[in-house]
Amino acid sequence: MKSLLKACIFIPSLSLSLCLSLCLSLCLCSVSLVEGMNSDDASVRENATQKADERIARGPEQVEGCRTIVNHTLINSNPSSSTHQTEGAGETSQDSFLRSLATDAEERAKIRKKNKKLAGALKEKGNMAFGQGDYEVAVRHYSEGLDKLRDFEALYTNRAQAYIKLEKYQEAITDCDWALKCNENSIKAYVHMGKANLGLKNYKEARECYQKILTIDPKQEKLVKEYASKLELAERKEQQEKEAQEEFERGNVNSTTVCEVLKKLGRVHRPAFFYLGGLNLLTELMTDCTEQTLFRTNGGFGVVNDNEIIRGSLNSPIKQPHEEALCVSVLLLWQAVCRGNEENQRVLMSSPGVSQLVMDLLSCEQSGILRECVELLSLYSQSQHGRNALVGNVDLTRMLQLLVGFVTGSDATADRAAGILTDLAQEEKYKSHFQKDCVLRVLPPFETLLKNVKMANKRVMPQCISFLGSLVADKGIRKQLAASEGCWEACLVAVDDSMSSISVKEYSEILYTLLGLMVNLSLEQCSALQGKAVAITERCVSLLDSTEGGILTRATGLLSHVLPQSDEAVEKAVEAGIVKKMVKFMKVGGQQTTRYAIKTLAACTRGSQQARAETVKCDKKLSALTKLLTSEDEMVVGNAALCLGHCLGEPGAATALLASDIVRILLTLAGGDARESALQQNSAIALGKLCTADPRHMAQLRELNGLAILSSCMKYIK
Repeated sequence: MKSLLKACIFIPSLSLSLCLSLCLSLCLCSVSLVEGMNSDDASVRENATQKADERIARGPEQVEGCRTIVNHTLINSNPSSSTHQTEGAGETSQDSFLRSLATDAEERAKIRKKNKKLAGALKEKGNMAFGQGDYEVAVRHYSEGLDKLRDFEALYTNRAQAYIKLEKYQEAITDCDWALKCNENSIKAYVHMGKANLGLKNYKEARECYQKILTIDPKQEKLVKEYASKLELAERKEQQEKEAQEEFERGNVNSTTVCEVLKKLGRVHRPAFFYLGGLNLLTELMTDCTEQTLFRTNGGFGVVNDNEIIRGSLNSPIKQPHEEALCVSVLLLWQAVCRGNEENQRVLMSSPGVSQLVMDLLSCEQSGILRECVELLSLYSQSQHGRNALVGNVDLTRMLQLLVGFVTGSDATADRAAGILTDLAQEEKYKSHFQKDCVLRVLPPFETLLKNVKMANKRVMPQCISFLGSLVADKGIRKQLAASEGCWEACLVAVDDSMSSISVKEYSEILYTLLGLMVNLSLEQCSALQGKAVAITERCVSLLDSTEGGILTRATGLLSHVLPQSDEAVEKAVEAGIVKKMVKFMKVGGQQTTRYAIKTLAACTRGSQQARAETVKCDKKLSALTKLLTSEDEMVVGNAALCLGHCLGEPGAATALLASDIVRILLTLAGGDARESALQQNSAIALGKLCTADPRHMAQLRELNGLAILSSCMKYIK
């Protein structure tokens, strides 16, 4: 615009008003054509395109609106002084015009800011409607927002998501295209575009959308994997339905029989044995994926679920023999229909009322129904899609409580129940369900279980404790359970029961798993643990005489976490002779046992003079500690340096190290480049205490130019 104005000003035969008129006409014409070509109305776009073509065809000679003929313009080759005055006036007018443009830009910025605020408010209204499931209203609010601000990326992606819920997939794809024009790296746009293409069965395009996400952000691998899994499931479903229909059209006996039996089951007012026979026949017919698919595509789930007699039997609180038989038959049919068929698993568990019905059947008294209900859930828990179906539809808290209750049984149902819990613990969504109110949702059934170890199924008890340990891996759940005195009390009761029968293999396995759970819980510092520290320490010290390496290691690990939190527990442990055992473990223990042992010893020597004296006495010339300083495990090295620093104040300890290379080792560690500053800090402190306790070490420190290094390490000492 500025260039065009300058060009016009230097054409003397044109007045300023005519110049401005020409500029404005050009702008208005261009804006009008651009708006028309971007219109949502096809007829308006076509008309604008035609005008643009005509304008191009006319060439640059005339401009529509002002009819100024460029060829008739005369250029004064010998400008007079008056011309110079005109030029000066033109420059003044140009500045004024540019100022007006700047003012106009400011006004537009204010309007845009206002529209952006309005669009944001409409987006929030749309989000609220979307959250309430009112997708039509959400679309309306998002559209109103886009009327205010056309380049609002989030409004396009949000409206696309609402369109997908309404199964308006093409509209969703269009919105995603517009979102990508606003931001070519919009991950949300590609996610929703992939979903929309999946809804249209454009599998290739959907896969390309998901792959594009990885190109933009490789860290989204988990997200892409989840969507790719749904894509593969949809492709398999379509292929299965195609093959099933082909089999039916070819007259496959099983295929045609499935459809015929489903029609007969749809008949009303038949006796219970009629439907019982039909259900059993259908179960026998489910030999492969073809029959399973035909069952689904011919409304098999609805036929069974909506049958008045069958439904009444399933819902009956007190079941008669024929009702129990019908329930067992339905559960067997559902197993046959869902085995290896992810789509059937999804359809069944998401059918209205089915998940609630399964939980009701899981709590009934008839053993046959209980057994088959657990078998059905076990079938689901063994696949990713099945677990997702359970997590997304079932009352997980109630299911947990019911399944834990089966552990007291002695039959295969107890094994299946424990297996279901173990499988579900793999899912992050399952764990996240218990992050709130974990003490109320998870702890009660496990408290009962732990306090009745001797009544539980010894074979599956370790599996159940491991399940709880898997949940505790989540920090939020761990903090809640560790803060519960009831949880620690239940663990101690279980430890006592297991220790009393530790010679029995089953109890030994229970104790080993239980100690692992307690080690994980003790990672959290809390008053509940501090209150039980002495009781825990007493049990662990007793277990240090065990002949089983796993129990020894975990008992030591638990001590290494508990003792730093309680001076009273340290005193009890030292009195019980823990120092001698820890020194022994440091010398002959495995890597993990050594790691726990040196941390335990560091905790004891920190607060107990008796522990320091015994360490110096048991570890002649402190050789075990100095050897650990050369370990590749930084945690071991840091605790060894800490423990050494504690002990160097004991008489003769520093002198015993005169013939060793301890100064060089500590100096190297203090000035090294460890990942944790605690290692340098502990080493620097130990080196300082060493030279203070016996000044003869100072000579070697000077020879190694260690004073400067030691001085630089003071930044680590708080």
